[in-house]
Amino acid sequence: MSQVLTREVHRRAYAHDASHYLLYPQEVWIARDLTDVAAAMRSATERGLPVTFRAGGTSLSGQGVGEGILIDVRRSFTRIRAHDEGRRVQVEPGLTVRHVNAVLARHGYSLGPDPASEIAATIGGVVANNSSGMACGVANNAYHLLESAVFVLPSGTVIDTSEADAEDRFRQTEPKICAALEDIRDRLRADEDAAAVIARQFAMKNTMGYGLNAFLDYSSPLDIFTHLLVGSEGTLAFIAEVTMHTVPRHPQRAAALVVFDTLDAAARAIPALIEARVHTAELMDARSLRVAQGFANVPDAIHTVDVAEHCALLIECRGSDEDELGGAVEAAQRALAEHGVTADFSRDDETCAALWNVRKGLYAACAGARAAGTTALLEDVVVPVESLADATRELSELFDRFGYDDAVIFGHAKDGNLHFMITDDFTAEAARERLADFTDGMVETILRHGGNLKAEHGTGRAMAPFVKAQYGETLYGLMRELKDAIDPAGILNPGVILTTRADSHLTDFKDPIAIHPVVDRCVECGYCEPKCPSKALTLTPRTRIAVLREIAAAETRGDKPMAKDLIDAYEYQGVETCAVDGMCETACPLDINTGDLVRDLRTAQGAAWPAAWSLASRGWRVFTRAGSVGLSVAAKLPDALLRGATTLGRAILGRDRIPQWSRDIPAGGTPRRRPPVANPDAIYFPSCLGAMFDSGRTTSLQEDLELLSATAGITLAVPDGIDAACCGTPWSSKGMTRGYDAMKNRVAAMLEAATRGGQLPVICDASSCTEGLMKLLAELGIRVIDAPQFLHEHVLPRLDLPAAALDSLTLHPTCSSTRIGSAEAARAVGQALAREVHVPDAWGCCAFAGDRGLLHPELTASATRAEAAEVRALGSQAHASANRTCEIGMSRATGKPYVGIVQLLADAVR
Repeated sequence: MSQVLTREVHRRAYAHDASHYLLYPQEVWIARDLTDVAAAMRSATERGLPVTFRAGGTSLSGQGVGEGILIDVRRSFTRIRAHDEGRRVQVEPGLTVRHVNAVLARHGYSLGPDPASEIAATIGGVVANNSSGMACGVANNAYHLLESAVFVLPSGTVIDTSEADAEDRFRQTEPKICAALEDIRDRLRADEDAAAVIARQFAMKNTMGYGLNAFLDYSSPLDIFTHLLVGSEGTLAFIAEVTMHTVPRHPQRAAALVVFDTLDAAARAIPALIEARVHTAELMDARSLRVAQGFANVPDAIHTVDVAEHCALLIECRGSDEDELGGAVEAAQRALAEHGVTADFSRDDETCAALWNVRKGLYAACAGARAAGTTALLEDVVVPVESLADATRELSELFDRFGYDDAVIFGHAKDGNLHFMITDDFTAEAARERLADFTDGMVETILRHGGNLKAEHGTGRAMAPFVKAQYGETLYGLMRELKDAIDPAGILNPGVILTTRADSHLTDFKDPIAIHPVVDRCVECGYCEPKCPSKALTLTPRTRIAVLREIAAAETRGDKPMAKDLIDAYEYQGVETCAVDGMCETACPLDINTGDLVRDLRTAQGAAWPAAWSLASRGWRVFTRAGSVGLSVAAKLPDALLRGATTLGRAILGRDRIPQWSRDIPAGGTPRRRPPVANPDAIYFPSCLGAMFDSGRTTSLQEDLELLSATAGITLAVPDGIDAACCGTPWSSKGMTRGYDAMKNRVAAMLEAATRGGQLPVICDASSCTEGLMKLLAELGIRVIDAPQFLHEHVLPRLDLPAAALDSLTLHPTCSSTRIGSAEAARAVGQALAREVHVPDAWGCCAFAGDRGLLHPELTASATRAEAAEVRALGSQAHASANRTCEIGMSRATGKPYVGIVQLLADAVR
């Protein structure tokens, strides 16, 4: 049965998506299966409530928000199966494009649609919006690659179009719908003028209105309806599953950022590049380039441009082999030479990836650079390529006329597809009037050039009032008939695609509210959400920010009961269950780490005991030893006694202060040793995790790393006072600044002396502690090396290992190893140990996060559910990670014994 959420914290969290609209649902249904979806639609019909489907929430035009029942299908609709060695894929709507492509990559294929938001955009959204992307064009979109679908109609009828009797069942269960589809088909085919309009407009990218081309391309009611679902934005049925044909991945690629003096010059080069059959040609105007220059690790091709009125094209060529790629590059260079431009194409994967990271993050980055107190509005249009230069110039003139001085233009130039972004406080009456006039001018411009008002972002609420303007009275009338026949009660996403209000695009805007310097730039794009360990339990980075904005809005309008309700709920939903793992930052184009916000909130709210943690920082040797002894004693006591004691303690002192006992918590570890060493090659900083938690082996982690180093002829020294030292993460994650500063001063002095002022590197054996030390020692310039990286770069080359001792190994990369760049080193070590190394496609933060897994075991259980299922299915011989608490969390989640990658290598050496 669905979980139905009606608390204000959930209603207001789900009201926010990537668009500039804000509509509050009455209820949020977390659907588990088709039965739940059908039940929600029945309930909506009975109560006269609208229904909106939500997966990734990356939609930009308001089609992902609604005022009635919002059905979240991201959590449970996540099955995927590759068929025919990857040539076809069967997938449910909750998986992201990136996840599906990771599965298909093993077979040498990928999805046709390639939206820039692939990190967060889900298959449900891609199909429902007919999203395309950089290279997809028209031929490789969901409409053309769709083979079959499972859908649920408003009546509750479920049809799987892959079944042999699907057409008969459709006719038997929905005769009125079939009759309406056949009637529209026949009338449309008999109207040559209308058919010509459809053929012309769907020869370009087009997500405006319904896909009436289905009536011309297909004959049977079921085939027509199945393809009408593509781009229907949740207004005709729920798409529960699709099977799609895939496209081959071209392994060879080369990319170049080509700078032109003006936007017009770049646009006029596009036809020649299309003739040269470049894979992609992405346009970035001058302000886009200026914003991109502020990105971290921006490529020199962007960083070195002295931007004036310049414009750039990011061009990529692809090939199945070196010869084909070379020919493609030469053709592109000849095309550019015709316009007096040269291009230096790079085949380096890292350089190409860096260029694409800039392009894919451009929307959020430009929006993040907006003025305070404004909201970003992104639209996309398409014109015939021969009209691209003129249309681009006229759009720029419209920006000037209406005072949108910070407007940017970028997009998929070889498709004639432009994205433009403007910013304003659209809640102000004058701003709405200006937007109305600008939109009218934009509509006139695009239609005059024979274009479409939406190309790939869907009609949504933003362009619904202009569907008739694009198609004319006849075709618009057919769309109305279609909607009425399929959804007679009008419950599915009303106001999306079709609307009766001429001003519906000018209502329900988000109110730009400042809440905290760390996150005020957030545009709620949702790129962070797939990375968040609490996404299926409580809030995500996007909704943590959204609810804080709602609290601020309630306080501003004087609604004290609402503000208190949200604040009370936020303590658990937003603060206690945040792992502060920082993985959201790795996905955010603006490099926002919501964990920094939560740390500040914990500091302000006193979420932990400041005095107690400050005392612990001064007596860390005693604290860790007492903790270790306590765990060893606890391991011998009855479960019932310990569970009862911790349950009582949590009830009295708080669930965010007292851990919940579980039998899988290991006994205490061994104290960190300090063997005297002269002239060491490096300094070894054993993590206090090894001292706190037993390794479950006859040797400790410290003994294993020292064995490997000695075998490789590398001398390590452990600094004096190590038992009182810590990387500082326990204090920083809890916002305990006073305790953190005390520990930082002690450890910095210790390691500055031990490393002789930074002459020697520091090796750490737990990735989270390595990251903590990197931050703690950043000002001193002391190099800190994570254990997997140390093994890969310095130990393995000096070892004479036998053939791989393991048949298969499953690795769990940690958040910290991913953030600091040592995850690939761990994989390389694994490949030296096992013939087959697996990193689960569903890998993510385990959310043990120091003590989060002890304080809130439900967080780790939720975060690891998908990965654990995949791990059990893999059935590997061994399982490893690079952090003791992560190993505890993954062992708990999977029932498989996880050990450190250091320890596996030590076993091989022994």
